[in-house]
Amino acid sequence: MENNSDVIYRMLVQSVIDYAITMLKPDGTVASWNGGGLHVLGYRPDEIIGQHATLFYNEEDRRRGQLQRELDIAANAGRFETEGWRCRKDGSTFWAHVVIYPIRNEVARLVGFAAICRDCTRQQEQQHKEREQESRFRLLVEGVTDYAIYMLDHDGNVVNWNAGAQRAKGYVAEEIVGQHFSRFYSAQDRLGHVPEQNLQTAYRTGRFEDEGWRYRKDGSAFWAHVVIDTIRDDQGQLLGYAKITRDCTEQQRIRSEQREQEQRFRLLVEGVTDYAIYMLDVDGVVVNWNAGAERAKGYKAEEVVGQHFSLFYSSHERLNRTPEANLGIARKTGRFEDEGWRYRKDGSAFWAHVVIDAIHDDDGKLVGFAKITRDRTERREQEQQILRARDLAEAQSTQKTALSKFLDNIIANIPSCVIVEDAITREILLVNDRTQQLFGLSKSLIVNKRPHECMSPELSDYFNNLADVALRSEGMHEREQLLMTASGERILHTRATAINGQDARRNYLMLLVEDVTDQRAADARIHHMAHHDNLTSLPNRILFRQRLSEALRTAGQMQRQTAALCLDLDNFKNVNDALGHQIGDELLRSVAKRLRNALRDQDTLARIGGDEFAIVLPHVAGNDEASAVAQRLIEAIRPPVNIEGHNLSVGLSVGIALSTTITNTPEQLLRCADMALYEAKRNGRNRYEHFTLEMDDVARSRRLIENDLRDAISGGHLRLYYQPITNGDHHTIIGYEALMRWHHPIRGLIMPNDFIPIAEETGLIHMLGAFALYEACREAASWEGEQSVSVNLSPLQFKNSSLVPVVEGALKESGLDPARLEVEITESVLLDDSLGNIRTLQNLKALGVQIALDDFGTGYSSLSYLRSFPFDKIKIDKSFINDMGDSREALAIIRAITGMSRSLDIQITAEGVESDEQFAKLRDEGCTLFQGFLFGRPQPSELRLKTLG
Repeated sequence: MENNSDVIYRMLVQSVIDYAITMLKPDGTVASWNGGGLHVLGYRPDEIIGQHATLFYNEEDRRRGQLQRELDIAANAGRFETEGWRCRKDGSTFWAHVVIYPIRNEVARLVGFAAICRDCTRQQEQQHKEREQESRFRLLVEGVTDYAIYMLDHDGNVVNWNAGAQRAKGYVAEEIVGQHFSRFYSAQDRLGHVPEQNLQTAYRTGRFEDEGWRYRKDGSAFWAHVVIDTIRDDQGQLLGYAKITRDCTEQQRIRSEQREQEQRFRLLVEGVTDYAIYMLDVDGVVVNWNAGAERAKGYKAEEVVGQHFSLFYSSHERLNRTPEANLGIARKTGRFEDEGWRYRKDGSAFWAHVVIDAIHDDDGKLVGFAKITRDRTERREQEQQILRARDLAEAQSTQKTALSKFLDNIIANIPSCVIVEDAITREILLVNDRTQQLFGLSKSLIVNKRPHECMSPELSDYFNNLADVALRSEGMHEREQLLMTASGERILHTRATAINGQDARRNYLMLLVEDVTDQRAADARIHHMAHHDNLTSLPNRILFRQRLSEALRTAGQMQRQTAALCLDLDNFKNVNDALGHQIGDELLRSVAKRLRNALRDQDTLARIGGDEFAIVLPHVAGNDEASAVAQRLIEAIRPPVNIEGHNLSVGLSVGIALSTTITNTPEQLLRCADMALYEAKRNGRNRYEHFTLEMDDVARSRRLIENDLRDAISGGHLRLYYQPITNGDHHTIIGYEALMRWHHPIRGLIMPNDFIPIAEETGLIHMLGAFALYEACREAASWEGEQSVSVNLSPLQFKNSSLVPVVEGALKESGLDPARLEVEITESVLLDDSLGNIRTLQNLKALGVQIALDDFGTGYSSLSYLRSFPFDKIKIDKSFINDMGDSREALAIIRAITGMSRSLDIQITAEGVESDEQFAKLRDEGCTLFQGFLFGRPQPSELRLKTLG
């Protein structure tokens, strides 16, 4: 036995290639050498045995006697461990982790040393990179300006105060310098001396770091990340403390959401930890690869992604195209499940339980397969061992005692419950420890009893029925059922097999029982998470489509109709923006509950995104019934919802579509309901609309224009026309306004009012706006003279962070003087996200561009805009120009605007001037610039008017 152990040990040492394991004589001479020595240090055994181990050290270490010192330490201390540079045979060096153990004989005399060396160069380089990363991170942090940073003296009194502190906490410097920093804590924290304890921790350890609630001057609380560092002079004397505080309220909310998401994900993963889970494309090629798959099959992701999954099968199965046949079953029926031999990267086989599920998108198109594989080799071997051991015990009576003990050990360690019965009498002959735990009975109360004598009627009937099935036909028979056990209600998965004894008159039954309750619960959680919305627990879009398909199918059989309703909350975005996502989420939960309570049990309410919901109403009689439901939903949402002291009111817009011969698929019905919802919102919101064929016609027409507009942008069918702008002398053109025109190959000239709204709805406005800026700057740069060019900006362009770079790029590419470019905005730009948009305007101003406020006077708060930003020009809306001859109010507004512009030194442009009388009157009232058909109509650049009169 000892000789065998020596052989096994020697084989083990020789097989390790990542470690150089060597024996050294007391003087440091190499006595033995393993395969890892060649891998790590480059020497073969015949090259190094008999050489001195100083070969592995550099010249400086050899000169200092480094090896001998390490051997002495190992001999005295019983072990030596270090890291440092070592040398290979080829002269290259590597960073090594070295352990040296002394070897002594029976009388404690030193007979040599065991040395183990591992190449850790990669780990050392990684640590170096991490240190560099930490340095870069420190530089990054030092540049962040969103922190409150200030100093405290020895006692915690504020010494200075930066602008970030004023923004974060609301105090100006003269209010807080000299005050104790505890005023930022709650009254309870101050009573418990928490500020002083934090300062004491910083004094004692050099730093205090924490997160918690802090308070601003106005009494509002914010979640803060706080660091207090002690500041000492070169002699170590305490000078004070540096305190850094950052408002992390939003990050705290995000972290909370992430933790919830991580918890959900953890529950999902915990249910499938023993499985290899990966995706196949429609042809059976591996798309991704999880850690369980790597453990089960030995391949890393980079080795197997892109390979066909048939490589896990035997060559014989590949020749018979078994993998393709299995995939075909999954494609046809939706699922393939089997057990059989599969093969790892190293060629070894394992007994696998395999499931292949077909994955379809919302339109029912096959997009690939989910493949789940579990290694069942151990379980199968255990089952085979039981059968082999029982046969062996009966066949060899001389070894019966030893084999019986062996069998008992195997059965005792099987993770399933094992019950062996006499096939005739049903007397229980054998059980293992797991069976005792599950049924709460000792072996003595089970063995030699029949099931009905030691189990509840429910359990005994369950096992007896399964045993009857196993005796009637050969093979293994399985059943799964929820049963009451000593551990409560549990789901038991049982396999029953009939076993023939040595004597044909004696047969046995073997029952293998697994408690799969937790596994099935995890499966149920996974299924629920895949088909329900996390926030409201309502069905999600996938389950909604399934329910809608079922309703349409049964409605066709019963000659009834199915209604689909699309719902959208009115005013929800304002609640979210004003009060935050946490309040918004609570509001969505409350709304979902109200909507659900207003529906029948057979109706399906789903959340399909944001504040959008959808409903399936199966078996409706017609439009009137669907209308009644929609009105009931609107009324259910109308009362305010109180959330954390806020009374919140939102409305509900509903679109209704009923199944017909035209709308008889889930996609068609949902699309029609969505069109009806759009119509309800367009007609004033907080109402419902039914789908009509006219809506479909409008939508088709709009889609045609949208598609043509995309072609126009890419095909160069858009052009800029230029309308002249003159000063008061009626002769000089000082600039032009660029106006976009679409030359459609079939419809002819299309004006902006007919396509700009569609461009804004589809997001094409960003491409149109960039085209207008680049084209206007390019053409204006070619003009003789210094006339300016004016380009209109859509409010939606301000939602794109690239607006300023686009303007800058247009100027740089064309070479146009920035002072010659003027951008025109409307009041709605300042009405929406005014602070962010004003910053964008300031950045445009910094480029040297002129800014004009268009359609001035039509908004309800125009005067306030002139205080928020220094506009270069104001354009009086043409509606006032048209009415000033007949309306005293219009003329009064014009006089007010011109008077105000003189005091603010802002130029006034009157647009829409069409007659000499209007021109003369406006010039008398103080307008400085003029634009309208009186001075010229918009024309292409080459045909534009260059002079007047």
